[in-house]
Amino acid sequence: MDKILCYLLCFIITISCEKKIENNEIPAFENLVWGDEFNYNGKINDSLWHNQTIPINNGSWANNELQHYTDNLENCFVKNGILHIVAIKEKIEINNSVKNYSSARLNSKFDFKYGRIDVKAKLPLSKGTWPAIWTLGSNIDETGNYLGNKKGEIPWPYCGEIDIMEQNGWDKSNVYNVLHFQNSKTDKKDEIKKISKILNSNKFNLYSLIWTDKKIYWLLNNKITFEQENTGIMPFDNNHYLLLNLAVGGTLGGTVPEKFDKDEMQIDFVRIFQ
Repeated sequence: MDKILCYLLCFIITISCEKKIENNEIPAFENLVWGDEFNYNGKINDSLWHNQTIPINNGSWANNELQHYTDNLENCFVKNGILHIVAIKEKIEINNSVKNYSSARLNSKFDFKYGRIDVKAKLPLSKGTWPAIWTLGSNIDETGNYLGNKKGEIPWPYCGEIDIMEQNGWDKSNVYNVLHFQNSKTDKKDEIKKISKILNSNKFNLYSLIWTDKKIYWLLNNKITFEQENTGIMPFDNNHYLLLNLAVGGTLGGTVPEKFDKDEMQIDFVRIFQ
């Protein structure tokens, strides 16, 4: 009963927070269509999540990342109502490719078009870590994702990518909000980015996205940090799915200190409203 009451209170608080930012442009998405409160222990709920482990780039991952993603319990587990995605310094081999770090990358077994995503998360402090909460177009042709080619075979960035939150490995006082897409007007890869200050990313904060056919809004603790028109040159009128991952090194992770042992991103809840 306590868990049910807690969930109802969280739901009421979320709806209340939505109404604080409601105006003529921003719909108050109130129908909870998918989510995970992590009110269990042990392995991630595989009816909700897909653990993506097959390297997508010739035995490696994109952006020169240094880790392999695994489905090992040490890299991804739930304890006391919190999801832990843990990057660990260890030698690991997948598909004949050896890396010196392991971590986890989750795909939601749910895709949708337009709505609000709320993720309450605590980010790692260690240099070299690259946490991300983001979406990809469900029609992507990426190896090993949950949907595979069920929705289509469109390459990145034609499918579109929305980074609700990502953080680089050398400055933990900022977070990034980014759109990646193929510009249909110029037929070139395009990017729109906003960097916002955050003073306490190693504490739990609410990272949110409100996505409509006209605009996309990024929010930090229910305050809008960035907004961008959703125009015809962008591929953000198709279904997307949610990803949670913690990379090590690479383009945005940067240099990993020799003394790095392990660190983690913690998730209190994930909620999608329409």
